[in-house]
Amino acid sequence: MRLPILLFTALALLAQDKVSDKAPEVSPAVPGQSNEAVIIPVKNLVGDSFQRLLNLLSVFNARYKGDADLGTIVIYAPHDVAIQMKHVIDELDKPGSVANLGHNIEMTLTFLRCSPSGAAGSESLPSDVQSVVRQLRATVPCAQAQVWDTVPMRLQEGKEGSGNLQLPQQAPNVKKTSVAIRMRPDAVFRRDQSRYVRFARVDLTFHSTEPNGQISDFSVNTAGDFMEGQKTVVGKVSGLNGEESIYSVIALKVLD
Repeated sequence: MRLPILLFTALALLAQDKVSDKAPEVSPAVPGQSNEAVIIPVKNLVGDSFQRLLNLLSVFNARYKGDADLGTIVIYAPHDVAIQMKHVIDELDKPGSVANLGHNIEMTLTFLRCSPSGAAGSESLPSDVQSVVRQLRATVPCAQAQVWDTVPMRLQEGKEGSGNLQLPQQAPNVKKTSVAIRMRPDAVFRRDQSRYVRFARVDLTFHSTEPNGQISDFSVNTAGDFMEGQKTVVGKVSGLNGEESIYSVIALKVLD
């Protein structure tokens, strides 16, 4: 009597994910039937999302084993059961699925202005960005640094977050600059003793308007794994204000 209840739960989750094709009914593995080994690649789910997928597959009375590092699930079951399990995996292994929605993430996005001229160290910088500026000065011309703005964001694993921000004007009658932010954190996972967030996209588009109405756009587009508790420089934009360069810095915390 336990199997139908678990089956209903799995199908309900699939319905929440707006699956267009109903999954076939689950047939349990019958002792004595010939089994086959099927290797199914998992392309999108990693870390905790991968584990949630494995947990959902427990509805099937079949042997299976997943390896998140290899991104594969190996099924050992009768042919019809293996086909049903592959159907579930294919439906859940995509952005926005119920398996891919998880942790909330607090993120701070800091915009640093760096100028190659001026007296180095004369500016007043918040203590939490001083180490970032020291690292920048070791590799790029950044005699003077200034925090332009700091943006707090709340993201969710598996969902895209976006926003538009008007950056502070440095003086009257100078160009106005805004930034459009689009980010997608696809998964939270552990590596060694640290947690990381895998971003499928980090897109920052700076929109600059001159006093005479002339408009210029500058973009940062990247992706990657960012470690929790560590500040990461994700991109550089030049040309917004004369010889200055703008660096975007990410710091994040995963909420359990």
